[in-house]
Amino acid sequence: MTVIHGFELISEQEIPELKTKAFFYRHIKTGAEILSLKNGDENKVFGITFRTPPSDSTGVPHILEHSVLCGSRKFPVKEPFVELLKGSLNTFLNAMTYPDKTCYPVASQNLRDFYNLVDVYLDAVFHPRLTPFVLQQEGWHYELENEKDPLTIKGVVFNEMKGAYSSPDSLINEYSMQSLFPDTTYGLDSGGDPRKIPNLTFEQFAGFHSKYYHPSNARIFFYGDDNSDESFRIVDGYLQEFDRVEVDSDISLQKPFSNSKRIIRSFAASDESAKTPKGMITLNWLLPETSKKELNLAMHILAFILLGMPGAPLRKALIDSGLGEDLVGAGIESELKQMFFSIGLKGIDLDNADKIKDLIINTLRGLTQKGIDPGTIKAALNTIEFSLRENNTGSYPRGLSLMLRALTTWLHNQDPLARIAFEAPLNAIKLGVVEKDHLFEDMIDKFILKNPHMTCLLLKPETGLIAKEKEAEEKKLGKTKDKMDSAEIQAVIDNTKALKKAQEKPDAPEALATIPILKLQDLEKMNKITPLETMDQKGTPVLYHDLFTNGIAYMDIGFNLHSLPQRYLPYIHLFGRALFEIGTEKEDYVAITQRISSRTGGIYSTTHISDVKASKESTSWLFIRGKAMLDHTSDMLEIIRDVLMTVKLDNRERFRQMALEAKARAEQKLVPEGHRIINMRLRSHYSQADRIAEETSGLSYLFFLRKLVADIDQNWTSVLSNLKEIHRQLINQNSMLVNVTLDSKGWLSFQPQVKEFIDSIPSSIGNREEWPMKGLPEFEGLTIPSQVNYVGKGVNLYETGYKYHGSAQVICRFLRNSWLWDRVRVQGGAYGSFCLFDRLTGTLTMVSYRDPNTLNTIDIFDQSAKFLRDIDLSNDELTKAIIGAIGDIDDYKLPDARGYVSMSQYLARITNEERQQIRDEVLGTTRDDFKNFANVLEAFKTKGIVKILGSGKAIEEISETKPGWLNVMNVL
Repeated sequence: MTVIHGFELISEQEIPELKTKAFFYRHIKTGAEILSLKNGDENKVFGITFRTPPSDSTGVPHILEHSVLCGSRKFPVKEPFVELLKGSLNTFLNAMTYPDKTCYPVASQNLRDFYNLVDVYLDAVFHPRLTPFVLQQEGWHYELENEKDPLTIKGVVFNEMKGAYSSPDSLINEYSMQSLFPDTTYGLDSGGDPRKIPNLTFEQFAGFHSKYYHPSNARIFFYGDDNSDESFRIVDGYLQEFDRVEVDSDISLQKPFSNSKRIIRSFAASDESAKTPKGMITLNWLLPETSKKELNLAMHILAFILLGMPGAPLRKALIDSGLGEDLVGAGIESELKQMFFSIGLKGIDLDNADKIKDLIINTLRGLTQKGIDPGTIKAALNTIEFSLRENNTGSYPRGLSLMLRALTTWLHNQDPLARIAFEAPLNAIKLGVVEKDHLFEDMIDKFILKNPHMTCLLLKPETGLIAKEKEAEEKKLGKTKDKMDSAEIQAVIDNTKALKKAQEKPDAPEALATIPILKLQDLEKMNKITPLETMDQKGTPVLYHDLFTNGIAYMDIGFNLHSLPQRYLPYIHLFGRALFEIGTEKEDYVAITQRISSRTGGIYSTTHISDVKASKESTSWLFIRGKAMLDHTSDMLEIIRDVLMTVKLDNRERFRQMALEAKARAEQKLVPEGHRIINMRLRSHYSQADRIAEETSGLSYLFFLRKLVADIDQNWTSVLSNLKEIHRQLINQNSMLVNVTLDSKGWLSFQPQVKEFIDSIPSSIGNREEWPMKGLPEFEGLTIPSQVNYVGKGVNLYETGYKYHGSAQVICRFLRNSWLWDRVRVQGGAYGSFCLFDRLTGTLTMVSYRDPNTLNTIDIFDQSAKFLRDIDLSNDELTKAIIGAIGDIDDYKLPDARGYVSMSQYLARITNEERQQIRDEVLGTTRDDFKNFANVLEAFKTKGIVKILGSGKAIEEISETKPGWLNVMNVL
């Protein structure tokens, strides 16, 4: 028996498809389990997960997830998590609450930094500083400063979940899941229902940790090129303090329904939207257990067959029906103990609910009777296989994605590799497709059509719901206060003062010294350089990046938007989608999307809009992004050539569908991404690129889409004329750029194909269009039906005379993770806050996220200069701030992202020499730089502009306090 630091080896397995070897261990003393995935990935991942089924909807798992990172036995500071945020090279640092588990993952490319993170997280979960103040800060507390004031509630999670409950899309997903699991923990809200969070007591809070945060209930994960001996030694050092216990955390299976159910719930709608009330509907089916690995993978493939492509049969039937604006529903959900399938429509007339239900059922029944198009099955199999083999997780560490995949089975005492080692189940499914007639048709029949465990959920708009809930909360708080005697009221006042005093009290230097940090000597002095070779093909720039891509060619084909008049720019996103989703002269869009999915790893369009160094003009492009295995690159180029040359834009109904989808998605983003909307709106005043970004993806774009939908119905000839003119002017070899990321051997075979492709694109002389800036009101109050607000303020520092220095990256990051974190989040109760500086434009913005406040937050923003001027920065704090900024610079990227970022820097005229100068300035940041920047920030207070996105009541209260200050506009 192999034993390493108290862990016995249970099994080991090669996973050649991931170039990984898996080792599964169990801790002899406590029963804790470790899954270690060893490979050459330098982006190392650690995670510890506990099974944490809630017994109510007070949000105790979520609040505890926040709270255990607020100080621990070994690291007795208020928030070790924030100290790590300030001064770590981490590539991931967070914690996540799921309906049945709580995960604490970290990642870093630096081995010493990695073990620092592991040490802090292990001490946090096993020995947290759980005090009533921590619960009050992160969860909820009564707040009262004066006896005559109304009683209020504050808390970070309380306001986070108010934001979540203000998002109809978040609600439809939550309610759909809960509808299928009325008898299990999945029928509750692990995140917390804001109406029930104030029921959580400290005893329940502390007891939840005591019960579930034990090694016997832990799953521990390592991934990458870490040192297993050291990893296991660190973990064993914590586990040895514990003995094995039985932890009752099993998740029970939901008892099957004998009949389907219909459920009606409400979401908040504005008075404006009440004029044309639109609701949502989902149909939801409970499926077998997640641990059935072949069925699990087959269900993912089936979901792609039904919904994954624009021309997928169930998606097409729903969109073509005209009964809604866009799809809703999770599709296949496989992170719980039992899978489920959910699909529906948003933007519906509730009177059509039965029509939509019948349409879904009849479409699925028709597929079982007539059979699924073999081309659709082939496309789905290829796409899923490509995705599994590529393992492209974007900005997420690959190891984190694998950890979450493992936990879907491992959490329930099943094989942790069931969803990681995909080769065997994938081959079994591919063989089943060949040997069995109607494999996926039979799955539809068995698991959906003949499955009585189905719910039909209707989400209806209710005007005045936000005001009604606020009134109910205030009434309840009023009754609570009325029941208090004078001593109890004074106790709340005293507690409010004591909590604020504790929040404002700085950590002792000796406590801060316990947080492990790197030294500046540990940091790389030089930037990592992505190889870039530039060449010219008959006037078309070709950028090439020689990187190992495991046999995949990544290609970006750009068309310069400056060849278009400004009035066409809002069309660009939809025009780019139409290239691949509207059809060509020879193929409809179903056939085109099948070709893409069956022969490539995906082709899609996106825009790239950026400022240019030392220029007032932007670099603005429509990019076609594609990827394919080397033996399919000719297929990829052929598809792109076909859509560029023969796209058929006159399909009015299809374009209308796409416009409705885009409008619905833009409206959906308002609540969950309100901080991004506000930041974009602020920045649009100061640069051409940001103004164009606002017109093509911000609030202005939403207003354009609403008008466009009407224009398609009323003036299609004009819309079509605009689309054709965009196509005529944009698809031009003289305004094109090509960017390729691939290893040198693959480039030898691919380069001639690229040259041939470029030569096939028509060439004509075009003009470079000028885009004058369009003005917006500088101070805006933008109303949406929401229980929380998004507050932003911005200024252009270059207009005040500031000259950029790399220390600004250090200082702005420090402001976010210290001043703004403490005042806006911890004391103010907002879920988050940001300080963002764009060195190309000089624009500095501060933005809050899911914020119960408005003017108070702006006041905090305005005090930032004073904070910097007064701060007595220790050597360790300065070092942490520098390290954190270097971590941002050295953010880990997969090969396709490295190639794309290199191209972006090329287009913005950012040289490697300039990037190195910035790194040198970051590394050389001094206290004097902080003091000097304080002087620069004075302009933020006096010259900054303000945008607030929030409830009508919040905007109204501001207008009463400062009449005429905000230009008020209803957004939703």
